[in-house]
Amino acid sequence: MKRLAILGATGSIGTQTLQVVDAFPGQFEVVILAGHSNWQLLLQQAEKYHPACIVVTEPTAYEKLKQENRDPGCAVLCGMQGVLSALDTYQIDMLVGAMSGAAGIEPTLKALEMGIDLALANKETLVAGGDLVRKAQQKSGAKILPVDSEHSAIFQCIEPGSKCLNKILLTASGGPFRTWDKEALYQVTPAQALKHPNWSMGQKITIDSATLMNKGLEVIEANWLFGVDYDNIQVLVHPQSIIHSMVEYGDGTVLAHLGKADMRIPIQYALTWPERAANPFPKLDFTKLAGLEFFDPDYDKFPALALAFQAGRTGKSAPAVLNGANEIAVAAFLKEQIGFMDIPALVGWVVEQHNPVEIESFAHLLEIDRWARNQAELFVKNHKK
Repeated sequence: MKRLAILGATGSIGTQTLQVVDAFPGQFEVVILAGHSNWQLLLQQAEKYHPACIVVTEPTAYEKLKQENRDPGCAVLCGMQGVLSALDTYQIDMLVGAMSGAAGIEPTLKALEMGIDLALANKETLVAGGDLVRKAQQKSGAKILPVDSEHSAIFQCIEPGSKCLNKILLTASGGPFRTWDKEALYQVTPAQALKHPNWSMGQKITIDSATLMNKGLEVIEANWLFGVDYDNIQVLVHPQSIIHSMVEYGDGTVLAHLGKADMRIPIQYALTWPERAANPFPKLDFTKLAGLEFFDPDYDKFPALALAFQAGRTGKSAPAVLNGANEIAVAAFLKEQIGFMDIPALVGWVVEQHNPVEIESFAHLLEIDRWARNQAELFVKNHKK
């Protein structure tokens, strides 16, 4: 039985991870559940899965959950220190890293340092802390299994030991505004941007998908995961989201991963790798596919993608600054403090102010992240709608 810690248990990936657990009774034990503020759902999950520990990172929610918890065998901890303490205290085999944003970096690094395998759904861990992650992984030998549908697809298509890999073809749905004129994007509302055509996700990643920043972060992540140069990573807009990504080899062969737009499938593969197992989830019906389309992304309408490529190529602390500034920009857009097209404008402005340096430690990464966020807040203050 594989013992799991699920960070971000109340979010989209966390709840779907628990659906995978339900589909394989007796194969997984949920030891740690961690969430931010949705203490009611955490309590429901705890009553069903009986973990040894629940962690709530928001103090008010922690107090409420602690008061309502009726299981004396289940510890209730608070904050990031609670998450780190739980990892020290309870024996687990795999950490599902699904915390949103930069908050997920520290526990992910700790798990890798401890030699705990990682099912990684948190893009920011590799985007902002890639150098630190690589060092921790190489030292401990822990495995990183990608949960993103695109990176899971690439992982499954890459032939072990192959020296003939030519290109990664990273697919993108294009988001809800793929066919909109650029001028119309300046009028986009949060409600419109939160309506993704194919996937059901959390707010932050849904907005990132609308700006194509999400795909940009995935480009940086692919570079770290698979060691492929940025010149050999191509983004293809594929509105149907049937092909989750492809790998091109030097002999002209292209291997593609196809499947339903269902995050439970890559989650399951990360949890059960290297084995595959039959599941009850819906399967792809080729007779109902009307056609598969592919387009080059429009970098003029969606400049966030170009910003991510640029930051990735620059390296050092540039991706961390890109990520921190983007988190502030998305939050400000959701609060209607800035417009949709102000998101890439803000990120580009902050990145331009930064002189990239090598990231020496997690404390140094936090310092860089704070600087980026402060600069982004300054932009918001001066550019409010």
